[in-house]
Amino acid sequence: MLVRMRLAVVLVALVMLVGCSKLTMENYSKIKMGLGYSEVIKILGKPDSCSEALFVRNCIWGNEQQNITVNFVGDKVILFTSKNIK
Repeated sequence: MLVRMRLAVVLVALVMLVGCSKLTMENYSKIKMGLGYSEVIKILGKPDSCSEALFVRNCIWGNEQQNITVNFVGDKVILFTSKNIK
């Protein structure tokens, strides 16, 4: 009985994590040119990675198969793309 309950708790937690992904077309559509970095964080959460080169910050949410990429200059969105977002 205890093993079944633990398994149920783990399964519910996994479903919640998968179901709570911020990599959605709804969230992607909220990103606009000129939006601030902190505003994008409010929409998508903390990025999985960021890099900077020549005053451009490139941040990625997700992985190679499914992601949202946003480029910032002076803390403002200048370019954003998505891959396999539903």
